Amino acid sequence: MPQALHGKRLDAALAALLPDHSRSRLQRLVRDGHVRLDGRIPECSDKVAVSARIEMGMPPPAEVSWKPQPIPLEIIHEDEALLVIDKPPGMVVHPGAGNPEGTLLNAVMHHAPSLETVPRAGIVHRLDKDTSGLLVVAKTDAVRLRLVRDLQARRIKREYLALVRGVVRAGGSVAAPIGRHPVHRTRMSVNQRGKEATSHYTVTAAYRGHTLLRVRLESGRTHQIRVHMAHIGHPVVGDPVYGGRGALATKDRKSGATELLRGFRRQALHAERLGLIHPGTGEPVEWTAPMPADMRALVKALAEDARS
Repeated sequence: MPQALHGKRLDAALAALLPDHSRSRLQRLVRDGHVRLDGRIPECSDKVAVSARIEMGMPPPAEVSWKPQPIPLEIIHEDEALLVIDKPPGMVVHPGAGNPEGTLLNAVMHHAPSLETVPRAGIVHRLDKDTSGLLVVAKTDAVRLRLVRDLQARRIKREYLALVRGVVRAGGSVAAPIGRHPVHRTRMSVNQRGKEATSHYTVTAAYRGHTLLRVRLESGRTHQIRVHMAHIGHPVVGDPVYGGRGALATKDRKSGATELLRGFRRQALHAERLGLIHPGTGEPVEWTAPMPADMRALVKALAEDARS
């Protein structure tokens, strides 16, 4: 046992000795009886000495019921460490109630069968079903843990394009905690009991009654951009949960822009840019993905409407 770990808690010592494993996972192994300290079953809080003998057995991986499925993927980048995928709108990321199959997870497991042994098939962060754009998948658990830590430390850059209602005159920031809605439990809200959340936005283009924003996240709370934009009075166009009702704000109620706005049934939100420190090379890398066809057509029609 290294001298520097003398007197440390067992879980802290294990985390230092095994950096490729998360501390929460190591604590779970201790609690489940897979660790011995000097021949006995310890507690996470037990202190270790220089002369301590630690033995650990890894349990077999839990059986995964998820099925690999041959679903097409738009792969932006792939190497031995990670995958970067441009997710289309309408695709669920993880299987769950009502969506046991047909998800991004099912697709990546088919594309890379080794991901069956990686928690959550290596998916590091998620996007809402109807949000399009970039997300990263780790090919090993060690890479996944490193990227999760980078995400928590805000070292992963994520920028979105959001088409919002109303004309936003200048950029700004929203720093408002987000938590579960106190009444509608399937929704999130700005809530003082919630977790810290910050979104920075700049104006990319302004139209007659809408604005295309570029939004950069510091934190990554559920529905963060959708909640923050609604909070400042500029909900994301098409958002069925936080969008509310508002005037279409086009020159002609029978124009192409009006018809596209009426028919846009998802939030107009796209994860355009993803940047991170590559876990293999240690070098900064960055990828971009264009807006999907439906959002691109809507933005084009609004621009034409604004010029008319």
